[in-house]
Amino acid sequence: MLYVEILGNLPEMARDEVRAMLELAGGEIVGQDYLFLKVEASEEAFPYLDRLGLAHEYGELIIEADSIEELLQKAREIEWPIKGTFKVDTETMANCRHNVSDLPRKLGAVIHAQGFRVNLSGPDTVVRVYCGERLYAGIRLRFFDPKDFERRKAHHRPFFRPISLHPRISRTLVNLTKATKELLDPMMGAGGILIEAGLLGLKVYGVDIKPEMVKGAEMNLRHYGIKDYELRLGDATRLEELFPGKEFEAVATDPPYGTAASLAGRKRDELYRGVLRSIYNVLKPGGRLAIAFPTSFDGKSEAEKVGFKTIGRYYQRVHKSLERYFYVFEKCPG
Repeated sequence: MLYVEILGNLPEMARDEVRAMLELAGGEIVGQDYLFLKVEASEEAFPYLDRLGLAHEYGELIIEADSIEELLQKAREIEWPIKGTFKVDTETMANCRHNVSDLPRKLGAVIHAQGFRVNLSGPDTVVRVYCGERLYAGIRLRFFDPKDFERRKAHHRPFFRPISLHPRISRTLVNLTKATKELLDPMMGAGGILIEAGLLGLKVYGVDIKPEMVKGAEMNLRHYGIKDYELRLGDATRLEELFPGKEFEAVATDPPYGTAASLAGRKRDELYRGVLRSIYNVLKPGGRLAIAFPTSFDGKSEAEKVGFKTIGRYYQRVHKSLERYFYVFEKCPG
């Protein structure tokens, strides 16, 4: 049994990202307690969980309990799979129903009694205790360092535009498509989504209507060591002409939201409809599209008119003049 701690800014989107990765790995979410997901999966899931964007960490779930006394009793009865030194960390979630202030010391003493040494400053193993409706104890396997994502924010790239998705969200959009081989971004801008997809080992395809964006995106991809890419100057409403006969496994994109310059002189809603039709035509049956639209555009209705099935929709308020939904659509087979 495993656990995943997701981030709280887009919790439904974070949960569904985990679900998408587990569908690739043959696992499933079997319980949720606030931001704590209980996961049934084998070690084969680790490479997929390593891809996560909106997660804090994942690990091996060792104990579940309804009281501190039960947790400590179970802790005495098991052999802890600890390598080297250890420390106990407690995560008190917003729905915590237990007084866990002294729990790290008590659980640490139980584990120490089995012969393991405590190291609070640089432990080899971190034992994590989560307090929600219930109590959970586990061994951290992977911590997603926020600095890794922060280093790839737009202003750190050699070519950037200030309007850009956070790398965590770009990564999550890629994962929600369940891409395993390739990904197309037909409105790539400076290439933020392609960077995240490329770092996952996917072959990336990008399109933009502006020559400076194509050059800038290539500069960014090279900066992050991504070599397997194809970038084209062109119109996202005419993808069939840019990639004749090609059917893509997955598409993820963040279209421009409304300035005349960013829309290349076209009406916004007409552009969005044209992009949805063109993506549908170059996507494999069963392939997924992850895309963002402002709330003033009914993405669900418009995509379903084209023939897509809606898999997910997630609201985000960016600031007072921008509220958007992230959507996940699937092209129905047959």
